[in-house]
Amino acid sequence: MKEKMVSMIRRIQEEICEMIQVLDESEYREDKWKRAEGGGGRSRVFSGGIVFEKAGVNISEVYGTLSEEAASNLAGGKIPSGKEREFFATGISLVLHPINPMAPTVHANYRYFERGDGATPGSWWFGGGADLTPSYLFTEDSSHFHRTYKDICDRHPVADYDEFKQNCDEYFFINHRNEHRGIGGIFFDGLDKIDKETCYTFVEECAEGFIDSYLPIIRRRKDMDFNSENKHWQRIRRGRYVEFNLVYDRGTKFGLTTNGRIESILMSLPETASWEYCHEPDVGSSEEEMLQALRFPKDWI
Repeated sequence: MKEKMVSMIRRIQEEICEMIQVLDESEYREDKWKRAEGGGGRSRVFSGGIVFEKAGVNISEVYGTLSEEAASNLAGGKIPSGKEREFFATGISLVLHPINPMAPTVHANYRYFERGDGATPGSWWFGGGADLTPSYLFTEDSSHFHRTYKDICDRHPVADYDEFKQNCDEYFFINHRNEHRGIGGIFFDGLDKIDKETCYTFVEECAEGFIDSYLPIIRRRKDMDFNSENKHWQRIRRGRYVEFNLVYDRGTKFGLTTNGRIESILMSLPETASWEYCHEPDVGSSEEEMLQALRFPKDWI
């Protein structure tokens, strides 16, 4: 399963980067990095193109011994000992931040984790999902994105769209703002139902479905008219994105506690963001409509 998952994420990275190259008319910067404790990764980041302010597609394959802090977080407070603290983790993570404020930011990641020999219950699992973070609300975009992943979930016995959507709404919640980061999607963690192969088949189709979920949306929005006020609102919303990733995101915390490559871990952050004191959108504005959708999640399908 380790080799199978690594092969899949490498293929998906190539496919998504090819999509971005065509759309953005740009090339990526590639960094191949090694982790002193074991493993490494390949980071690809686009900037300076015509569609994306910043777009990153990273893959990693790391292994070693978990620190007490990381082991405690993964084991629910109980710290494993000996070989049970040895781990292997691999995955793909991507975040695309468009230039046009009418086009949504998108995030997706899929990962496989194995602890110890990976043969006992609870020693292996898959995780991941995809979510959409618009600055302006277009119902057809939200519906398309959610419909794509519901259709995938419906084809697999290990998946439950309603459960995974709720997980996503609950996970990507900025508690100190009382609002969600975006309009959600699907999110699952600790997926170890039935067997490894059944879980992998679902995760593979989710990863392969990313282009279908996002490409029609970015094509619709990338050339829409916008003004300086729209860009200002986009920067405010990206400030919220930064707050969530630095305060709450478990992937960020895991990377920092396992001595991951900092540039790859923080690749998800936008190039520009704003924090305006006591900012509130005008009543009845498109910005207020977006904020209400972030405060009260909907059934987009």
